[in-house]
Amino acid sequence: MSERARCEELAKSSSFYRKVYSEIEEVGWESLRRLGGDLTLFSFHILDKKGRAHVLELQLHRDYPKSPPSLSSDVPYMFTLEWSTTSRLKDVMHQFQKHLDSLQEFWSVMDVIDKSLCVVDAKQPSRASPIRRIRAGKDCNIIAHINFNDPKSLPECRFVGTEPIAVNNLHMLWRRNSKKWSKEKSFPENLECILATELPKPLGLQVEDDPQQVECGICYAQFLPTDEELGARSGTRTDYTCENISCNKSFHSICLTDWLRSITTTRQSFDVLFGNCPYCSDPVAVKINNMNKID
Repeated sequence: MSERARCEELAKSSSFYRKVYSEIEEVGWESLRRLGGDLTLFSFHILDKKGRAHVLELQLHRDYPKSPPSLSSDVPYMFTLEWSTTSRLKDVMHQFQKHLDSLQEFWSVMDVIDKSLCVVDAKQPSRASPIRRIRAGKDCNIIAHINFNDPKSLPECRFVGTEPIAVNNLHMLWRRNSKKWSKEKSFPENLECILATELPKPLGLQVEDDPQQVECGICYAQFLPTDEELGARSGTRTDYTCENISCNKSFHSICLTDWLRSITTTRQSFDVLFGNCPYCSDPVAVKINNMNKID
């Protein structure tokens, strides 16, 4: 029995279940990721403006909607929920979307750090964490704390390692040159400017001219074929990259769309396909091009 069918059956037994059923339907069954047996615990899948996937978990109390739902998600901090007895789940989702919008600049800065620098002990850094442990050399690390309210500002940094001289040198350079920090530069550029050194890159990161970096992981070509049917995408490079920094595999979004369509577990919400990376199985979300929409 599907989650929707099970929920529909329960809705026949009480007003509480009927209310929950109708409100999930308002949000959209395609967004539902998990549903507890008694319909009090469930989670919704949502994309932010940059296509990053997020999950919002909700716990309902038996006197719902008199009491607001309890919320949790992989974000630096939760928003203050505006709630009244006439509020519905769709209102929660709307407020959560606004909260995600407010964190876009923070996540963009964190993504640059994760993709450009060697982040220690983090296969897939949490989107909730404002802290990154960055390798500065063989025996020295930088512990950077990024301000999620002003992510492009000068971060708090500590230097740790087994070589006291190297650690002290970096600490002195940081104190001496921190005024050079500029919001116009990226985080890696600022860090390398202040510390007057080139920082290690992520393991396995290849230079831009390396054809392996831009090959599509599905068709194994750098460029799409020159074809009038592809329109503006004819002859273009890969345009989608898996967000798992340990995978970082590139794809043509058209190729990834076709591959996701062939997988039975792929879900569609409006013009977005939700599935898993063919290499690392992490979640991926791809917008469907107009010419390739599912009938």
